[in-house]
Amino acid sequence: MVDLPAFDVKMSDAEGLMWRMEKDPHLSSTFANITILDRKPDFERLVRRMEHSTLIVPRLRQRVQPAPANLTSPIWVDDSNFDIRYHVRHIALPKPGSMRQLLDLASLIANDPFDRTRPLWQFVIVDGLRGGRSALVEKLHHTIADGEGMVQLSLAFLDFDADAPEPPPLDADTVDAATEAAATTANGDVWRELVAGSLRMPLGLFRQVRDLLADPAGIPDAGVAAADSIRGVLNQLSDVEHARSPLWTERSLRRRIETLRAPYAQTREAARKLGGKLNTAFLTVAAEAASRYHIEKGAPVEFLRSSMAISTRSESSGANAFSLVRMLIPTGEMSITDRFEAINVAASAARGNNNAASLETLAAVAATLPTSLVTRLARTQAQTVDFATSNVRGAPIPMYVAGAQLLENYPVGPLAGVAFNLTMLSYLGSLDMGLNIDAAAVADPDLLRRCMAGAFEDLLAL
Repeated sequence: MVDLPAFDVKMSDAEGLMWRMEKDPHLSSTFANITILDRKPDFERLVRRMEHSTLIVPRLRQRVQPAPANLTSPIWVDDSNFDIRYHVRHIALPKPGSMRQLLDLASLIANDPFDRTRPLWQFVIVDGLRGGRSALVEKLHHTIADGEGMVQLSLAFLDFDADAPEPPPLDADTVDAATEAAATTANGDVWRELVAGSLRMPLGLFRQVRDLLADPAGIPDAGVAAADSIRGVLNQLSDVEHARSPLWTERSLRRRIETLRAPYAQTREAARKLGGKLNTAFLTVAAEAASRYHIEKGAPVEFLRSSMAISTRSESSGANAFSLVRMLIPTGEMSITDRFEAINVAASAARGNNNAASLETLAAVAATLPTSLVTRLARTQAQTVDFATSNVRGAPIPMYVAGAQLLENYPVGPLAGVAFNLTMLSYLGSLDMGLNIDAAAVADPDLLRRCMAGAFEDLLAL
């Protein structure tokens, strides 16, 4: 059996928050992956394999059931109308089948809103890519899993060999065990879930936090846990300083995807020689590229504000296990080595900041607020950030899907109100990066991509 993340019947508070925020389409948490394949995969084989995977991972056959009046987080229930061919599709590019055509198509697929009455995932095989290649565009809602959770899920449908035999049909006991592990709740059990309690935060602690929000003057006399939680919430919500870029000020629903690649071993070695880790090198490249972009456009800026996704995954983690931190990134003119050193310090400080509320704590408090207020608060917080980054660990060995080998693997992270999201996925000795851009914010996406590529070249030259 594939080692999968734990799936609960009920969304966590953070997952429920992501679900509710999508009332504002600018705050969509859908993410995607663009996988380049060396040949056309066997589509019917992929359909059979994904049907098999949905039996191993019942979450893929479930839809979201909101709680009455949003009194608690939504729960997952079986979709009685599940149709595998709605979720696994097959199309082709027109000639000449360029990478640009694929990326533009993938952007349309990724940003087309999910039908919220169906399971929240979609796979699209795209044939006709130049050189006899194909692509797989995978689209997943963040409430199902985060980036690392998706990597784990992919083991249900990927192979280690092109000629790997198809898995045998599952026996009834295996299907029943998987279904029981998913703890599927019938629609009639919503009220029982409600009565059982809606918050991951202990109820007594939550009441203290709620009361302190109403009257912050009581913080000095509150219990330590409640006071720490409320200080974290207030620190987060009171941070309304605008993003710093003088250029990336507009926001829209227009998207453009670019891709980059860098060698894994050389990048890690460059980071080691500079006294840091791979993630610091990744952030340094993003900052260096942003600096060069602003200088090129005649609008240099000393600092930009970045958000960074940090994995909190452990053996007991659910499908989503991450937190977000914000930090000021130096983007003034300086050597790339000095920038690396400054970012290494800033990133370490951000990770160790005890004044920031956890995502779950913020979500627990947000669960008591009207959705309209939650989306306004979230939009305000998004406006404090210029760009977002995320780093996901992938497979170091060749992988195959329906007989075709994965050549390149570009993750596409959600924007959620920022100018661009740069997400990196390691695969087969390469760092494959998806650059998801708000086309209204970044008026010259080609320049931003060239700045990214140049920054990597200079980092590796060290």
